[in-house]
Amino acid sequence: MAQGFTLIEMMIAVAIVAVLASIAFPAFQDSIRKGRRADAFAGLTAVQQAQERWRANNPSYASNAQLTLGVNADPPGLGLLNVSAGGYYDIVISGNSGAGYTATASAAAGKSQALDGNCAQLRVQVVGGNILHLAAPVGGEFTEGSGNRCWVR
Repeated sequence: MAQGFTLIEMMIAVAIVAVLASIAFPAFQDSIRKGRRADAFAGLTAVQQAQERWRANNPSYASNAQLTLGVNADPPGLGLLNVSAGGYYDIVISGNSGAGYTATASAAAGKSQALDGNCAQLRVQVVGGNILHLAAPVGGEFTEGSGNRCWVR
């Protein structure tokens, strides 16, 4: 009696593994992207803290030009990087005034975070002491609300 697998049995096993992998791999990639959002959250939190320190001594919040300038530079700045610690997001400040600012973390070009759907761009908007957490796909409109699952609160 011969033991072993026939070619047909081996092909069926390979086909089953291929189907399972095609289902599992995208879900795995989505989980990785969701975990990497923490990189954007940390970068935006650092901007918020630096902005509040800056605003305590200045008449308005810092601009994007002051984001990367050192705190002891002339003129001084926030002393932060314009990319997140992991390099997955580019960070930009806009709309700075005495009452608020907007900080946006956009998925870096060429990184898999750009495929993070409606969470490819994350934004913190400070308006008159109120903080809004917004999200958008690449090149899309920012939204806030219960449908926004990008920000875990």
